[in-house]
Amino acid sequence: MHPWGKWGRPFQEYGVAAARAALADAGLHWTDVQFLVGADTIRNGYPGFVAGATFAQALGWTGARIASCYAACASGAQALDIARTRVLAGLCDVALVVGADTTPKGFFAPVGGDRPDDPDWLRFRLLGAANPAYFALYARRRMALYGETGEDFAAVKVKNAHAGSLNPNARYRSRVTTADVLASPMVADPLRLMDICATSDGGAALVIVSEAFARRHGMAGAVRIAAVSTVTPTFPNTAVELPVIATDSSASVPPPERGFRASIAHEAYAEAGLGPEDLSLAEVYDLSTALELDWYEDIGLCPRGEAAKLIRSGETALGGRVPVNPSGGLASLGEAIPAQALAQVCELTWQLRGTAGARQVRGARAGLAANQGLFGHGSAVLCTA
Repeated sequence: MHPWGKWGRPFQEYGVAAARAALADAGLHWTDVQFLVGADTIRNGYPGFVAGATFAQALGWTGARIASCYAACASGAQALDIARTRVLAGLCDVALVVGADTTPKGFFAPVGGDRPDDPDWLRFRLLGAANPAYFALYARRRMALYGETGEDFAAVKVKNAHAGSLNPNARYRSRVTTADVLASPMVADPLRLMDICATSDGGAALVIVSEAFARRHGMAGAVRIAAVSTVTPTFPNTAVELPVIATDSSASVPPPERGFRASIAHEAYAEAGLGPEDLSLAEVYDLSTALELDWYEDIGLCPRGEAAKLIRSGETALGGRVPVNPSGGLASLGEAIPAQALAQVCELTWQLRGTAGARQVRGARAGLAANQGLFGHGSAVLCTA
């Protein structure tokens, strides 16, 4: 990874730094890479839309095959899926996946121009629904359904800030208290500034190799990708998923057994032949503190409505039964959209190798990274030692 922050540099610099670090970690050179997938960013002009070629040029043209992938916040995981599929098909032995971003100051705004047929443009311009407003709707839903409080949400930030203080790649390295969170400015009721993740610059990269290549080259500490889930919602989708500002009707067709986010993890478990009871840790998409609690239920750590019990008991903290976001999560890193799903898998890799330092989860054997991109992009990556 390239450390997260606000560095003000071109996105490809972060991606190249992460790629070189990943190659060095694998004991390989850029010239060994047969296939490169770039997770796209859309805020940096033309080069952001062709991220595979941008990174290949920055690393030095070698004739390697490339692909570029955009799936909003799930871009990194879908790029990983493309590389993994090519390796499993026997079309290459060594692939490199890179994601990086440079973000504007403040919360994300719509891309410029008038596009009245674009639902994302409409949700900003028609509803005024920037991301924190969306997160707040889900927080209010939890409060209404399960009786959770601002203190419950603050406990998520306290947990993640503690983990982030131990992560050298994190942007925010300071621990906080519940009182600190509750004293921070209100942004979108009931979420305060410390309940919501920042936007950040950063980069992450992974080297993917075939099992045969790993054996031939004696690669110690290789982690297995047991599953990658990139599912879409199932009709009717009865939960609001911005930028779509209305739900599907269930008047004639009943809702599916699982909602969208729950199906993301379920498909990964099914592919890997594992279940939530097998997890040693998880990295989930904590755009807000309240959304992390949703993910506890979506990935099967507890029944619906019982996520607050986990945070109150310390079961998802470092040293708990199943630590969630031992990296510090987006609360400590911030959003660097094309890189964040890859950063989750970097954390799983270090944890499963036993090299995560002071934030190490003892005896880690299986980890899940769960993420959701707008426009119906789901992603989960399940890795095993």
